Amino acid sequence: MATQFLHIQQPGQKPHPFALFNLGFRPFFLLAALFAMVSMGVWGSIYFGVNSLAGLQIAPQQWHAHEMLFGYAMAVIAGFLLTAVRNWTNVPTLTGIKLALLSALWLAARVLMLVAPHQMLPIFILDVGFNLALVAAVTIPLVRAKQWKQLSLVSKIMLLGLANACFYLGVLGQLEHGVLWGLYSGLYFILSLIFVMARRVVPFFIERGVGYPLQLVNRPWVDYSSLVLMALFWLVDVFTEQAKLAALLAALLFVVHAIRLRDWHSPGVWKKPLLWVLFLGYGAAVSGFLLKALTAVLPLSPYLPVHAFAVGGIGLMTTGMMARVILGHTGRDIQNGPRWLPVIFIALFSAFIARAVMPVIMPGYTLEWVGLALAAWLFAFALFLWIYAPMLIKPRVDGQPG
Repeated sequence: MATQFLHIQQPGQKPHPFALFNLGFRPFFLLAALFAMVSMGVWGSIYFGVNSLAGLQIAPQQWHAHEMLFGYAMAVIAGFLLTAVRNWTNVPTLTGIKLALLSALWLAARVLMLVAPHQMLPIFILDVGFNLALVAAVTIPLVRAKQWKQLSLVSKIMLLGLANACFYLGVLGQLEHGVLWGLYSGLYFILSLIFVMARRVVPFFIERGVGYPLQLVNRPWVDYSSLVLMALFWLVDVFTEQAKLAALLAALLFVVHAIRLRDWHSPGVWKKPLLWVLFLGYGAAVSGFLLKALTAVLPLSPYLPVHAFAVGGIGLMTTGMMARVILGHTGRDIQNGPRWLPVIFIALFSAFIARAVMPVIMPGYTLEWVGLALAAWLFAFALFLWIYAPMLIKPRVDGQPG
């Protein structure tokens, strides 16, 4: 009986009513959105002293950071890549039982981290095992299609896996600075991946989505310098104590990415929620570099740039991409999304403002700003699930496979 829920629709067949494991984006986007609520709810209860994770071997802040990076963000990355690689290569990626098993591997690590956080070795095996399995799932279709240039994306997933392993080795006492190295490396690797993917798709989306002829500027020197500066910034900020040099590199990254963002701007962006959310998300991530640079000259909390990167950049960009991918790959109109879509994006942008901007302007109310950001995040993902969960579970509306 259970196998009926892992049925894969073949061309010409009548769609099965349960389509969750038909394509990679379906289970991973659903799990990511659910986990965005569960993990943030748990973190809120810890932050405001209502609850604690018994047996946790690391600081609660480190648990929160790890689960949002290697839990939430990795699920979105997995869903996106498993879907995109199939489109790029015309080679099938995981579906059915194999996709269910990969999803279960991710889920097992998340559940065990919540219910038995003292069992770090089994969690390590499950979580890094998921990273390795994802690398294989993405690499095999690319090799079969001989798309060697796309393997650069695989290298970033491998680096994320190494950062995750570094974190666990630190927790297990095998690597002195492993926890911090792993967390900050994970943050910067995910940002790098988002910047690379944004460079590939955002100009394309804008040119075809504004409703009038448009050809955006993409400067090669911006592309190359952003990659080099990001690599240097990661090395200096994570592995040295050269705070001023890290701030200088962050300032340069802010300038370079601000130029790219200016080149991508067109008035028509603001008429389409699926465009302006990506524009705002990219801008929020770029603001993180500015905040990082300002920490060298102003008495700002070092967590403000981290949350600009995470809540603003990763949160808005991943949600915007999920919203678009789900519509397109379930046979719906990506030019006219659900009417509540802007509310989701505005709530997430409000969470970014409350968590990363308002504490700079009114630092005496930081606790209130954190609470507001938490409430806005939870509301956004509750609404996202209400709209998109049925789309992820049910078959495409056009009757096509996928």
